[in-house]
Amino acid sequence: MKILVIDVGGTFIKFAVMNEVAEILERGKVPTPLDSHEDFINKIVEIYKSVEVEGLALSLPGIIDAERGICITSGALGYNNGCNIVEELEKICGVKVTIENDAKCAALAEAKIGSLADVADGFVMVFGTGVGSAFIKNHEVHRGKHFSAGEISFTLENISEDEVKLFGELCGVPALLKSYAQIKNLSIEEITGESFFSAVAEKENDALACLDKFTRRVAVKIFNIQMMFDPEKIAVGGGISAQEVFIDSVRANVEKIYSEELAKFKVEMPRAEIVPCKFLNDANLIGALMRWLN
Repeated sequence: MKILVIDVGGTFIKFAVMNEVAEILERGKVPTPLDSHEDFINKIVEIYKSVEVEGLALSLPGIIDAERGICITSGALGYNNGCNIVEELEKICGVKVTIENDAKCAALAEAKIGSLADVADGFVMVFGTGVGSAFIKNHEVHRGKHFSAGEISFTLENISEDEVKLFGELCGVPALLKSYAQIKNLSIEEITGESFFSAVAEKENDALACLDKFTRRVAVKIFNIQMMFDPEKIAVGGGISAQEVFIDSVRANVEKIYSEELAKFKVEMPRAEIVPCKFLNDANLIGALMRWLN
């Protein structure tokens, strides 16, 4: 069996023909239409007609009602808001179609065949422009009443009369690079993930300080997730998770919370193992396939 799996992003649509064991048989990408819902549907159908498959699975941004096939919201692709993508595509293509939120797809990939496959309860954090995230409960994604369970990007961090800051604003990768650019008195365009982590590897003090401050905030969020949900493992993903020093810094800051800052309470607090996600750029594709198969 061959399934067309599509990961819709704000800039590109990545697609792959995959089999039931998540092997990628062919792949490609095209620019994401930004004009209209009609153009979007036409582009998906165009991709579908270019291959021979028996099903279609989509990973999409936004709040997704995966059971009814509706994009309640769709992130930057506002033209999909309220649209029943599944109904439209099944009518045109004549095959089974499924949709799922992109972060929940990444979580499904980890839960089914990735770093959380050996635990019942887990949490996934995917660092990109913001922070995609999802709860895993009994090996399945927990969506919540309004399909937004686990959306920590939208949890409040700073509240004052002058500003309100969300976790996704402060802990997306652009925020990390921006903080380093400001210290170095450079424009954000002059800093890349590569150049930042090269500075970290060279033990540059400014880069190390930025990384520590960033992962400190991540560690506090991880601790709060632990207290609210008590997962067995927390998987950290996104391109940044390929940097071992990033995972090490997160772990070190979590350890500091437990061993130093909570010591005064003299109570043994539960904690999860922090692991890197198994899948990086293909996580959404694999998770969308898992959704289709299950």
